[in-house]
Amino acid sequence: MGSVDLAGRVALVTGATSGIGAATATLFAERGTHVLVAGRDADRGENLVGDIRSRGGKADFVAADLRSASAVRQLAREATELGGGRVDILVNNAGIFPFGPTDATAESDVNTVYDLNVKAPFYLVAELAPGMAERGNGAIVNVTTQVAYYGAAGMALYGSSKAALHQLSQAWVAEYGPRGVRVNTVSPGPTRTRGTAAMGDALEALAAEAPAGRPAEAEEIAEAIAYLVGDSASFVQGALLTVDGGRTAV
Repeated sequence: MGSVDLAGRVALVTGATSGIGAATATLFAERGTHVLVAGRDADRGENLVGDIRSRGGKADFVAADLRSASAVRQLAREATELGGGRVDILVNNAGIFPFGPTDATAESDVNTVYDLNVKAPFYLVAELAPGMAERGNGAIVNVTTQVAYYGAAGMALYGSSKAALHQLSQAWVAEYGPRGVRVNTVSPGPTRTRGTAAMGDALEALAAEAPAGRPAEAEEIAEAIAYLVGDSASFVQGALLTVDGGRTAV
């Protein structure tokens, strides 16, 4: 399975049945991690697990509906059990990104976006970070977005939820960092995934604003996440790693 620099660790990746999450789970497994693939689509999750196992990796699917605190806490318990009593790495990747005018946004959409993009990571960290701290090591990566760091029309709801997640990252560095838990943030630009396919030309137009001039592949984002959870990043805490083709630099 290639490099094994994450060998023996247990990783929970949310939103892992497609896109960036699936690419991350696959890469982690290639590097020796026992990956817990969390998502709502059992068919896609089991297919990914089967693919990882067929190539010699270790993976399990965990059904996850992250829209309520009780369901999130249940996911943490099931993941810990599947991980043999621990989760060493947490990647908060799951999220939704409805775009549109602020004045046309339904209250239900506001609630759902914040439930998935902010509250779910909050409760997962509340459940899993104390165990990491007790063991003296762990790594958490929160996946945000380039539009959390500049103003973009139609992206107030999505961008603000991910900006909140970045602030949580910073607070968790202060809270858990002294006990060996590293918390960092990856901020992707437009990325080709199943979820963004529906954007059509809008994805290309958004990507064209960056110096790179193209959307990212999910595997390129996964490489950044894998770096931050690995030993090569042992002194990296509280970093915001932008993987957006240079968009937020110009």
